[in-house]
Amino acid sequence: MPELWSPALIMIVSAIAIGPARGHLRTAVVLLAPLLTLWAIWQIPDGVQDTVKFLSYQIEPVEGSPLRRLFATVFALMAFVGGLYAFRLARWYELAAAYAYAAGAIGVSFAGDLITLFLYWELMALFSTVVVWCGGTPAARAAGIRYAILHLLGGVILKVGIEGVVVSTGSIQITPMLAQDFNSWMILCGILINAAAPPLSAWLADAYPESSSTGSVFLSAFTTKTAVLALILLFPGEPVLIGVGLFMVMYGIVYALLENDIRRILAYSIVNQVGFMVCAVGIGTQLALNGAAAHAFAHILYKALLFMSAGVVIYRTGKNRCSDLGGLYQTMPLTTVCCIVGALSISSFPLTSGFTTKSLISQAAANEGLLWVYMLLTAASAGVFLHAGIKFPWFVFFQRDSGLRPKDAPWNMALAMLIFAAGCIFIGVYPQWLYQLLPYPMDYQAYTASKVVFYLQLLLFSGLAFFLLLPLMKRTETISLDVDWLWRRAAPAVIEWLAQAMGPLQRAVGRLLRNGREYFAKFAVRYLGQPHTADSDERGVFARSWPIGTTALWIAILLSAYVMSYYV
Repeated sequence: MPELWSPALIMIVSAIAIGPARGHLRTAVVLLAPLLTLWAIWQIPDGVQDTVKFLSYQIEPVEGSPLRRLFATVFALMAFVGGLYAFRLARWYELAAAYAYAAGAIGVSFAGDLITLFLYWELMALFSTVVVWCGGTPAARAAGIRYAILHLLGGVILKVGIEGVVVSTGSIQITPMLAQDFNSWMILCGILINAAAPPLSAWLADAYPESSSTGSVFLSAFTTKTAVLALILLFPGEPVLIGVGLFMVMYGIVYALLENDIRRILAYSIVNQVGFMVCAVGIGTQLALNGAAAHAFAHILYKALLFMSAGVVIYRTGKNRCSDLGGLYQTMPLTTVCCIVGALSISSFPLTSGFTTKSLISQAAANEGLLWVYMLLTAASAGVFLHAGIKFPWFVFFQRDSGLRPKDAPWNMALAMLIFAAGCIFIGVYPQWLYQLLPYPMDYQAYTASKVVFYLQLLLFSGLAFFLLLPLMKRTETISLDVDWLWRRAAPAVIEWLAQAMGPLQRAVGRLLRNGREYFAKFAVRYLGQPHTADSDERGVFARSWPIGTTALWIAILLSAYVMSYYV
């Protein structure tokens, strides 16, 4: 039976234990559970570990492979560093929900069949919603409801596709497929909702900024990256994903440049970065799939680092808009440095993790002769540098002096940021450490003179453009109309208009129903009303006694009518 135990169970048990634990015991659970999970992850060998019969299907709760271990490893690391960052500030139920959320991601990583994958998938949806609600504000509760609705929709679509595949093939195994029929399209669409693919991507930028300073760190890591893993397992080489990924890349850049809220900037940059991974899955070569997996690993590190720095700023200042911030480097030097490391990493600056992983994807596109894909991804790298690489740290920590003099991060938050900052630099300097964990062997050199010079030129010219256009990029209070406007504003307005327009019809129908009820009541009293025990004058028609002759006459009439209808 131990072969059936997924490392996710350790995180589930720890999530349950966080509540009753107190003081140092709770701290020990928060910090040790992810490390124990990480140890368990690396005890799982390749292949299906065991099966259990459910109805007529063979359930495979745990299947090991280099790809699955890679994703589970970074999820466990994220849980540990996120727990370190949050344990002194987050409430116990937020930590419990975050660990159950992480358990769902680790469970998806090792799921060997579609049923197990779906169960852990829905576990993620449930507890990530709770994490959003832990923001504790009316906006967080409303955003959590919208988040839950969209993820339930995605879960239903995914379930429809899985059921269709099971009925048509009789198998629940996770095998590569192409979007060729209704069932495969449903599975693909269900996964893409979790990947935050437009037009159903606004849940990310809607919900993540409304969570707590600690909750947004966890939210940035799991949902979209498990979707990338599912795409690698189920749809490698699906051509439509190239177009979807490129659209996500450009979509995220545009909206991130328009935003003023620091966490909404980072939320839209998640859409942008996941677009690189989705595009790589669409290319489908071994180099491209290695690039998608490696970039997912690196992305969790630097994006969590950026959300951590934003969380420290919000925690210390109570402000989350670029227009209200500036000059924080004076009293928050460590947070500033860590934010810059994350910003350089997401911008693919040499000697950072983003450079060594994103270049895999670009090189895969070039190797396949997809010049237009390569050019768009290259242009997108410049756009990323504009919004996340320069805009976020510049307006928050530099630019004008806002007069704010907050303290730097508490020791646990500082240590968490330093761990991931060191990880970003380590992978950037020693990329072979990460490359050897990838699912396919490859001979790839990230650092060649041409690549380094090209990316440095690209980033330097992007930086020059930013400062030349700085007067136009000054942050003000803005409202960006994303797709979520349809269900946050348009839908309630349409419903209210329909209610007003249908008012006269509703009143007419009400009068008709009332008149119908009155008529039926009179009918019932007249014909069915009082029983035989009442006075004869008060009895209903069908409650009165009839003479024998009248009764015989009616029987004769009815029998004659039946005989005539039978023979005629």
